[in-house]
Amino acid sequence: MNWLSASPGVVLTAYHPSGNNAVAGSNAKESEETSPSSRRSGQYTMNHENSKKSTERPQFDRSSSQDSLDELSMDDYWKELENIHETSENNHREQEVVMVKEPDEGELEEEWLKEAGLSNLFGESTGDSLDSMVFLSTLTRTQTAAVQKRVETVSQTLRKKNKPYQVPDVRDIFRQQSDSKEKVSGESESSSVTARENKNEAQDEVKDDPEFSLGISEKTSLLEDVPVSETDINLEISFAEQAANLKDSSIGKMCKGKEDDTLLPNFRLPKDKTGTTKIGDLAPQDMKKVYSLALIELTALYDLLGTELKQQKAIKIKTKDSGLFGVPLSVLLEQDQKKVPGTRIPLIFHKLISQIEEAKLDTEGLLRIPGVAARVKSLCQELEAKFYEGTFNWESVKQHDAASLLKLFIRELPQPLLTVEYLKAFQDVQNLPTKKHQLQALNLLVLLLPEANRHTLKILLEFLQRVIDHRDKNKMTLNNVAMVMAPNLFTFHGLGSKTIEQSEFVMAAGTANVMRFMIKYQKLLWTIPKFIVNQVRKQNTASQKKEKKDKAMKKLLKKMAYDKEKHEKQDKSPSDADVPQGVIRVQAPHLSKVSMAIQLTEELKASDIVARFLSQKSGVVQALKKEEVFLYEIGGNIGERCLDDDTYMKDLYQLNPNAEWVIKCKHS
Repeated sequence: MNWLSASPGVVLTAYHPSGNNAVAGSNAKESEETSPSSRRSGQYTMNHENSKKSTERPQFDRSSSQDSLDELSMDDYWKELENIHETSENNHREQEVVMVKEPDEGELEEEWLKEAGLSNLFGESTGDSLDSMVFLSTLTRTQTAAVQKRVETVSQTLRKKNKPYQVPDVRDIFRQQSDSKEKVSGESESSSVTARENKNEAQDEVKDDPEFSLGISEKTSLLEDVPVSETDINLEISFAEQAANLKDSSIGKMCKGKEDDTLLPNFRLPKDKTGTTKIGDLAPQDMKKVYSLALIELTALYDLLGTELKQQKAIKIKTKDSGLFGVPLSVLLEQDQKKVPGTRIPLIFHKLISQIEEAKLDTEGLLRIPGVAARVKSLCQELEAKFYEGTFNWESVKQHDAASLLKLFIRELPQPLLTVEYLKAFQDVQNLPTKKHQLQALNLLVLLLPEANRHTLKILLEFLQRVIDHRDKNKMTLNNVAMVMAPNLFTFHGLGSKTIEQSEFVMAAGTANVMRFMIKYQKLLWTIPKFIVNQVRKQNTASQKKEKKDKAMKKLLKKMAYDKEKHEKQDKSPSDADVPQGVIRVQAPHLSKVSMAIQLTEELKASDIVARFLSQKSGVVQALKKEEVFLYEIGGNIGERCLDDDTYMKDLYQLNPNAEWVIKCKHS
């Protein structure tokens, strides 16, 4: 990161005009040229040229006192939209936008099945995919219903089009997943998902692994013995299953009334003795499974809550293949990694945040007050020319200018940071009945973002929280920051006003609330729910057993395995011998103490094991800090998983007794 310090860089192809007034939007024009959507649309269109009507925005009482900023006033939102509109007009950078033909329902469902990794459920290769069958065997009742609904739609569409290949009966596809007594029909039973699934052949493959019950015992009904609290987020049971049982229960009823949006509860995650799994802790092959499961789970949750989940079709935009602003994240990272190998967020984005923080975060109106328009525009041009050369003079960049550049960078991305596919799904989170449902949906949506988008969003949200932490001096509360940032994150020139089906005010307030959620609960959003991790474990176990059964030339392989085992036993050293029951052998190939046998106890944590290795006095060990090395769970029913410090090793060992345990640096 020395290069970053030497060559501070931030570039955006737009700027926030503010005139000479220090208050954001205080000099904003209220003329006929300001379009209604620029004032009141949560989905503001950047290249808005066809609207010249004069529309007054809703009036809000706002005193001159800064304390009034603590209220959920939308004033900051509208002023930010006006700044965006003026910036777009002044910058007037033409972009070629080609809208893709609107797909029909069948095409959308086909795309959904492909995204979920279930393309084998339709088309010529229907039914011959072992992986699809293994995958389907791990789905919950509500997840299966979501898949079944899409398969039926695709089947009907293909039949109407008289496709030459045979479309299977959807009942045949899911026959292995439910018996005649337990078909997915929306019945209001609260029986255990795993109890039902263990009746079919696929579950027989893994039922000798009792921990693979999606977080609950086979003898436990779906919501029994689970602590119920409005502020506890249960990650052990499928979100959709929780919603279904709450909806069907005669006692628990879905919240019909609108919750008080001004109050955000202190949601928390109960401790999981087998360890909390964060995004980035799993190996890529398991993250692919997580993506598919998250998409199906989100769809099932939206289905149950009466909100339609339709992925937007990506649009074709002519984009730049170099530079800083208006450049796709993938292109930015590709060119940045030549400068700083391994970087996961754009260097210009990182530098802009650093520049804002170098001047401290106590400045009043930070993020809300725009930089001087002409100066910001000049800085954009200069950054494009000098950033990568390392000759840009960052001392000339004022804090408000840097903040304007940061927001412009986000808006100028050819594809929105929340992606075209899921931008509307993020917006629609506001339509879910309770805050807990909204948080669960956001958790799943974050899992669906591409890696580069996720990393960049995470750094942004962490920065915004640091701004809020200084609210006593900068007067930027959670509400203020959300109001200012929502138009920037939810603005996208590729989605026209025709997609806005609600009133502009409701859309604006909704996106601001979604922004508040993402900032306040960001730590929860980067957690992979345990029920999804357990489904991944089930898939891995089932796949391994299927592969063993289907191997050809079994007799020859057995003979080869026997010969190999005999040879290995002869060469095996005493230190590599099988460890006693209740003892694990931990490997640390990069440390001086390469291997150590560890006795499992009820209270032994992952952090304790790492500490034992680091306590070995050695130059190699002394060069490492505790924060740099982690214990990994590798193999068995998981690809690779980085363990958090509070993982209880005996509990995890019981969940995955065939794993290997390795200490290493993260991302090494």
